[in-house]
Amino acid sequence: MSINLKKVPNTPGVYKFFNKKEIIYIGKAKDLRKRVSSYFGKSFKDRKTSQIKFLTDKIETFSTKNEVEALLLEQTLIKENKPKFNILLRDDKSFPFIFIGNKDQWPQIKRHRGKKTKEGFYFGPFASAGSANWTIKMIQKIFHLRVCDDTVFKNRERPCILYQIKRCSAPCVDYIKKEDYQQTVKDAIEFVSGKSRRIQKNLSDQMEKASEDLDFEKAVILRDRIKSLNIIQSSQRINEANLVEADVIAGYKESGKTCIQVFFYRSKQNWGNQSFFPKHDPDEKLSNILNSFISQFYENKSVPSSIILSEEIKEKTLIEKTLSQKENKQIIISVAKKGAKLKVINQAIKNAKDSLNRKLYESQNNRELFDSVANKFNLETNINLIEVYDNSHIQGTNSVGALIAYGDEGFIKKRYRKFNIKIKKNEQDDYGMMKEVLSRRFKRAVQEKDNYLTFPDLVLIDGGKGQYSVARESLNELGLHDIPIIAIAKGKLRNSGNETFFHNGKEYKFEKNDPTLFFLQRIRDESHRFAISAHRAKRKKGLSKSLLDQIDGIGMIRKRALLNHFGSARAVESASLDEIKSVDGVEEKVAKKIYNFFHE
Repeated sequence: MSINLKKVPNTPGVYKFFNKKEIIYIGKAKDLRKRVSSYFGKSFKDRKTSQIKFLTDKIETFSTKNEVEALLLEQTLIKENKPKFNILLRDDKSFPFIFIGNKDQWPQIKRHRGKKTKEGFYFGPFASAGSANWTIKMIQKIFHLRVCDDTVFKNRERPCILYQIKRCSAPCVDYIKKEDYQQTVKDAIEFVSGKSRRIQKNLSDQMEKASEDLDFEKAVILRDRIKSLNIIQSSQRINEANLVEADVIAGYKESGKTCIQVFFYRSKQNWGNQSFFPKHDPDEKLSNILNSFISQFYENKSVPSSIILSEEIKEKTLIEKTLSQKENKQIIISVAKKGAKLKVINQAIKNAKDSLNRKLYESQNNRELFDSVANKFNLETNINLIEVYDNSHIQGTNSVGALIAYGDEGFIKKRYRKFNIKIKKNEQDDYGMMKEVLSRRFKRAVQEKDNYLTFPDLVLIDGGKGQYSVARESLNELGLHDIPIIAIAKGKLRNSGNETFFHNGKEYKFEKNDPTLFFLQRIRDESHRFAISAHRAKRKKGLSKSLLDQIDGIGMIRKRALLNHFGSARAVESASLDEIKSVDGVEEKVAKKIYNFFHE
């Protein structure tokens, strides 16, 4: 390949390297011409640079105003295109927060994930939904805040079971004064913000006063709330390093793979940790992996004031500047070298090492299972990727096909797909559904349409001889004779462990304690779970459509107002014209249309 380097500007920006089909590498530079030129010198620093030069057929560059803009653009393009030679954060996800609204008279506490569009108080991130749910549960025990949604709250006539088990103060039926409830909301916000000493003293004072007033029932409730407060304080582990708002990030690399651990510290509390396994070249340095990880990790997440690392990174100053501009506050990146912070980092490194060892063990175990499957069914191909297909419906309604994928490192969620059955006659025909699903999935791959999936090494079908024949015919029609197919069918009693397998006109059985049988059952069961969840979601969506959707002029806003006011479409049906007119946003003309729809 020849390239005119004189046409590359001496400006900050981003560059893309292409081979004949796709982008293979994306990078940024303070000076694009100098950086791009470095790839085409006579000597190379490493094997990866040599490969990039050898495979590159075309280069594109984009100038930016400064290095900060170049870094932001680079990370956005890497996430969109996932080039094979870039370090990729594959496990990127949003983390749950606890949300308490501040506009409602009776604020609700709930778990929140995604953009922070509502006004209120957000606390997090928590490492998992489980840790956030546990914290909400403990806050319920201490402060008795409501967790029910607005529709349920506005239509209750008596308190729910949460009041009976002392998890809610029943504001829905006015069992607590509005000013008292607002005070408990403020206390809960202070508590989650790390100001628990004042809360504990207030509860103790209230308990003593209740005892003096001989109100022993109230004193017992306050005693239980203080116990719950002590439990949550000890379980959240007030940290020795006194980290008020920080993420602790540590990496461990072995056998060409890396695990990065992120610990979340907020309000001097440890809110959990999460493991990440970025994709990278086996020879990549750990410092480079951490450098790329931080840029990608915070691309769509809020950033704490302090980020503590296990080792130095080369672009520390640039990343600090970029994140500070993004958050409109000062962000400090530091390396723990001594004292309590070093203890925290060492613990994070140990966690990263343990997680990576488990991952490597699972990968090795999966490789052995893949080889066992290939040997059992006399497959001539190496298995690295299995796709499993299943269908779900109830008497031909809400028919859905499901695809799940399994690779060296386990289930690959980003390759999961669901297929709403489009051909009407296939909705009650299991064979027709299977044929439609496979044809749609593999036709897209053959034609290389947008967002197509690469071919698997093995297709596993939940079904018997009939499903196998249909699947084989579908792939053969597309010229995919070389992709092996195995069908797995349960016995007459539908009992697990008595499965019969079909492949190439032969039937196969396993011993009931065979690890390969357990493996095939496990991935089959995952496809079944995913198919059922997709079917239920589709069915629920259909059930959520009410009679109100059939009335002209009733959009989502009016529908929500009516349902919030009456609780259900059936209650709207039985309402008088005056009652319908009393709903906010429903003027007289619309109210008459609604009333007439139900009564004509």
